[in-house]
Amino acid sequence: MDYTAKLDTAINQLHEEGRYRTFIDIERCKGHFPHAVWTRPDGSQQDITVWCGNDYLGMGQHPVVLEAMHEAIDATGAGSGGTRNISGTTVYHKRLEAELSDLHGKEASLLFTSAYIANDATLSTLPKLFPGMIIYSDALNHASMIEGVRRNGGAKRIFRHNDVAHLRELLAADDPSAPKLIAFESIYSMDGDFGPIEEIIELAEEFGALTYIDEVHAVGMYGPRGGGVAERDNLAHRIDIINGTLAKAFGVMGGYISASAKMIDAIRSYAPGFIFTTSLAPAVAAGAAASVAHLKKTPELRDMQQQQAKILKLRLKGLGFPIIDHGSHIVPVMVGNPVHTQKLSDMLLADYGIYVQPINFPTVPRGTERLRFTPSPVHGPKEIDALIKAMDALWSHCALNRADLAG
Repeated sequence: MDYTAKLDTAINQLHEEGRYRTFIDIERCKGHFPHAVWTRPDGSQQDITVWCGNDYLGMGQHPVVLEAMHEAIDATGAGSGGTRNISGTTVYHKRLEAELSDLHGKEASLLFTSAYIANDATLSTLPKLFPGMIIYSDALNHASMIEGVRRNGGAKRIFRHNDVAHLRELLAADDPSAPKLIAFESIYSMDGDFGPIEEIIELAEEFGALTYIDEVHAVGMYGPRGGGVAERDNLAHRIDIINGTLAKAFGVMGGYISASAKMIDAIRSYAPGFIFTTSLAPAVAAGAAASVAHLKKTPELRDMQQQQAKILKLRLKGLGFPIIDHGSHIVPVMVGNPVHTQKLSDMLLADYGIYVQPINFPTVPRGTERLRFTPSPVHGPKEIDALIKAMDALWSHCALNRADLAG
């Protein structure tokens, strides 16, 4: 077996399809977000504006967060020193879990090293706790949810995206006595559309199913205190398990679930992805706790971010760009071709100092390739003007037909 040749074949296929992923070497500039410095392949440097970051509110550079992290480093050093049950639980971890429980109005929360691991570990563990469980999963759920559902070895049903009628059909067709769980998202990150939360909750209550919602792209962003879309719609108390991240609006890293005390106790006791993983560094936990606490009392940041997203969408629509607008903070511009998408991304970066990563298959279906913009409160008029002018010039240069794509 020529293993090297097999690797070459796999990588060359990505190049041929125009969806080979390139890592851009950037250095974010504290105090100057969304501006950063890009180190080109030749070693030279260029000032750029980041338009595809997940630090939605700029909390990754906020003084409150940085101060908390510095204090924790000075007090405890770098790492946690172990897994949660072997010397890796500190006052910082407990403080963060308490902040998250308060945020979602739940009895308890459990930290993971990422929201991906939180989804995977929890969804793969639940059938161990509820033998015979059937999981009903939205067709466009995140890869981490899909992996967790796949690995648990139990029964699963995939319902068409946001199709409550199809979900009802699947629930009605199964054994009424079987334990059930419905897994879905509040905001689907590639299109920026919302899940029908209340309708799904009502179905769950009718059929005796648990509910599991991924609020990764909504925590910090929606609701009076940043508890997500479920908090905004006054539904969080009717959801059994809420998954969230600390790496997007909260600006740090890590993931978590919030639920009843018994549910959290069971997951922490049975999930290998939690039990056998070194806990978050105390400084990370301290920064995340400070960020969560700060965003609970600063709704103006959320309002500013929504306003910037509305302005960007209005400007793009005014020039006929084919955007998807479901009313969320995510702004996808549809290109529909991986080669064109990569070309637009490359030219925006090299010629205009605008960084937006192409989104290709398998993240999105073939033929729906796109550029996905994530404006923040600090993407001001100057940055938006520069982006609009660059997109206007390059769209024509790449010979893309706005009207056809928009239709």
